[in-house]
Amino acid sequence: MSSPSYIAVLRTPHACRLFGAALLGRLSYGTVFLSLVLAFTGATGSYAVAGVAMALFGLTSAALSPLRAGLIDRYGPRRALPPMALGYALLLAALAAATWRPGASGVALVALAVAAGACAPPLGPVMRTLWSDLLPDRRLLQRAYSLDTVAEELLFVAGPLLAGLLAVLATPAAGVALSAALVLSGTFALVSSPAVRTARTLRTGPPHAEPGTPPAPVSSRRRWLSGVGGLIQPVMVSAGVGMCLGALGLLMVVFAERHHQIAAVAWAEAALSAGSAVGGLVYGARSWRVSGQVRLPVLAAALGLALAAAGFSPNLYVLVAAVGVAGLFVAPALTTAYLLADESATPRNRTRASAWVNTAFNAGTSGGTAVVGLLVGSLPLPLCFVIAAVPALLSAATALGRSRRPAGSPAGGLLSETGVVPEGSGRP
Repeated sequence: MSSPSYIAVLRTPHACRLFGAALLGRLSYGTVFLSLVLAFTGATGSYAVAGVAMALFGLTSAALSPLRAGLIDRYGPRRALPPMALGYALLLAALAAATWRPGASGVALVALAVAAGACAPPLGPVMRTLWSDLLPDRRLLQRAYSLDTVAEELLFVAGPLLAGLLAVLATPAAGVALSAALVLSGTFALVSSPAVRTARTLRTGPPHAEPGTPPAPVSSRRRWLSGVGGLIQPVMVSAGVGMCLGALGLLMVVFAERHHQIAAVAWAEAALSAGSAVGGLVYGARSWRVSGQVRLPVLAAALGLALAAAGFSPNLYVLVAAVGVAGLFVAPALTTAYLLADESATPRNRTRASAWVNTAFNAGTSGGTAVVGLLVGSLPLPLCFVIAAVPALLSAATALGRSRRPAGSPAGGLLSETGVVPEGSGRP
């Protein structure tokens, strides 16, 4: 039997409209960070204020993402997403107005940034939950997740370019205003899709027991423990991959500076993104006989080894090539993490499971940048690359050890409506 293609994914009823709307809204997250940094710096004249505001914006956005995703699972996207998007867009519009001209209050900007981060709608996790609803065939779902991960990464390449262009042609605040318009239009286009109205896995209210059904606290506890166990591997590896990439971003800048070719950082970043896109599309197009619990640590280990080897590059040309090779494993690793998170969840917490993977990756990225920033001035650069690879290698080794546990153990099973289901069993 022939393997389904990416075309088959996009030909699924309502898929193109839904995916396009989600990408439109998610482009906001590609434009907003650079736009805010430039707008804060221009309005206050202080890099310190800009740094604090952006750190708190990113922290509240990532830390509260599972909470916002839980609201989506409980009330459904049609009820929960519009208020989030409207609040987020209004706060971005207020930031755009406040930074349009110099002289804004730093305290006010920080407060608005924190509030905006708290409201950011989790469009990525919602889209992945809808993919799971649209595509019950796991082979098609793997292709959809690969396509989604690659497209999201490309948005974070195109978004800063668009923000930079607006900063040059108009003002950085225009990029903030554009981010507000993008998230608002994309969110409302998404929730108006027929696929959202008929979604089975995104409930429109809290679950209710059948009349006369006695409570089952033990079963609920087992389901909770099983879900946590199923999420540990993808969340842990996602955090390790994020730490690697956060460290790599800084290490590439330091490498280029020491070779007196700072402009070449753009080529290294492009190689990383191109490698990730190619790797993600090739990975998603294949049908794998090895389980995701084994594939994920192997992909993370391959990324770590490629990153460690990149530190011994004799020049920037070799570094760019090595970074491109490392990129081949980024999108496949994240795709597999999202698939495993989806498998560990019930229809009532699927969005939250995906959000935890996102949060782990974002937290890992920030942590990796911070740790390498402390070490790079006092250690040889090749050693810093090796240290940057350690989180991916450690998370891979730990995850591989967990995947070898007996399938019946609570920490190694999938989450079902009735209790623990051994890994490898079909979804209900």
